[in-house]
Amino acid sequence: MLNVVVLIGRLVRDPELRYTPSGVAVGGFTLAVDRPFANQQGEREADFIDIVVWRKLAETCANHLSKGRLVAVRGRLQVRSYETQDGQRRRVAEVVADDVRFLDRGPGGERAVPGGGSPAGEDLADFGDVTGLPDDDIPF
Repeated sequence: MLNVVVLIGRLVRDPELRYTPSGVAVGGFTLAVDRPFANQQGEREADFIDIVVWRKLAETCANHLSKGRLVAVRGRLQVRSYETQDGQRRRVAEVVADDVRFLDRGPGGERAVPGGGSPAGEDLADFGDVTGLPDDDIPF
């Protein structure tokens, strides 16, 4: 069986960080990923995909990422269900990230990520061809 997801996109909002009762860091953010084709009106649309990160990676993302940053995410698709307070069943699809690469510079010009992630531009071959990505084509 194979469950591998690789995405490149921009954060729609700042990452969230919280801790489980046992003290494990868990975070999340939403990634806007352009579709590779235009709709009937000639406009490009995007998918907004929820990303979940755990432990040190969650803290690294919360400390170094912000809305609009370009990242590559590698992980697995997880579909879970839960019951709302009014008793309705809901299903959620999200990507649980194993690796998050920062592909642009931060607001302070930071490139390297202390304690996690990777400097932009290194090991990008793991994610395939990332050249030609439009930096200014933010869908939000």
